[in-house]
Amino acid sequence: MRYYLIDEIAPQDMKKAMGFLRKNAMTSCLDSLFWVRLPDDLLSPEQYEHDRCRPYVFAVETGADWIRFELFIRTLNTMKCTCPAYCSANQRDFVVNFADSMIEELAITT
Repeated sequence: MRYYLIDEIAPQDMKKAMGFLRKNAMTSCLDSLFWVRLPDDLLSPEQYEHDRCRPYVFAVETGADWIRFELFIRTLNTMKCTCPAYCSANQRDFVVNFADSMIEELAITT
């Protein structure tokens, strides 16, 4: 899996990051996994045509001192479609900007 990893995060900063993710992402059935919705204007042509597969998201996984932002766009509605794919350049920029904005907003040191 391809991902953008931020590691060596202090415990107090991990608490801030978890709060940010609970507020700005969709929670999952796992406490350490979140989904961030991709804006429709960044969808690939195939993803845009697949209304039934929306929303499209990327995963954010957290560990004791790290946060991993997956560079894979998936649907929460089905696993049996051709539309999930690794990020395009614009989608990748969105994922990395989401991560970097969170770090800047929360003043997380790494």
